[in-house]
Amino acid sequence: MGGHPGEAALQRRMGVTRDGWGSAGVDAEIPPIAAEFLRQQRLLVLGAADDDGAMWADAVVGPPGFAVPVDARSIAVDRRPALLAPLFADAAREIGMLAIEPPTRRRMRVNGTASGDGDGLLIRTEQVYANCPKYIQTREIVGDVAGHERGAARTGRSLTAAQREWIDRADTFFMATHAPGQGTDVSHRGGNPGFVRAAGADRLVWPEYVGNSMYMTLGNLELEPACGLLFVDWENGHTLHLSGRARVDWDAERAAALPGARQVVDFDVERVVELPGALPGSWAFGEYHRFNPKIPAVREG
Repeated sequence: MGGHPGEAALQRRMGVTRDGWGSAGVDAEIPPIAAEFLRQQRLLVLGAADDDGAMWADAVVGPPGFAVPVDARSIAVDRRPALLAPLFADAAREIGMLAIEPPTRRRMRVNGTASGDGDGLLIRTEQVYANCPKYIQTREIVGDVAGHERGAARTGRSLTAAQREWIDRADTFFMATHAPGQGTDVSHRGGNPGFVRAAGADRLVWPEYVGNSMYMTLGNLELEPACGLLFVDWENGHTLHLSGRARVDWDAERAAALPGARQVVDFDVERVVELPGALPGSWAFGEYHRFNPKIPAVREG
């Protein structure tokens, strides 16, 4: 895909001088260690744009082996996530994928294209790379992942009071972004409860913590603000999907009010989908990551 102008702009702003750091230095092939990791996974997070250009993030859970490399640049997933499933019915579509292992805090990102393959997906890889374990909370899956009952979707244009409470309690969410000509990406955001909050019914706010300086997510937002968020009710398998637009605020004083923040992100909610019982099984909480910044009792408003 070549150099990413959004990533390059942010790296210059932050004083990153490593040549080829970011998308430009990522390989398309799946290395053997990544292939073995993928075969063991239980949880994938996927992101894609719908026909209107709105971004969405979704997840799928299965037994080890439900996602397997077919060759050096292809991955077969034997099921589709509930919300995104219709997007892959007719043709290949750009996709971002995050394979994340909460018990060990290991994660692997895959960007490329996906098309429907029976009841599942066939993903053609363009970028494959690992991330560090920062800000991932440990969780262990328990319960039966084979059978579960989904409830009816609840949709809206703004957040309900219960959904705002869900967000304010969250220690994790996932984020799908896209930039024209640069592909689609899914990333993880984590912190102590309260690190992300609902600032009213139509806006979310969260801090950007120190990362790997690749700026793949913020680099996409530099070029295209469309963004999709996924919140998971880990105990009950409910999912909350938000689609809207995100903006990075570089105001140093505002960031200084949030411990650990380098920037602050404002997300404007445009569409909301809540899916009761979307994911099978249950994930029992373990512990917070030791690098999570503390959340003050009174936060930036």
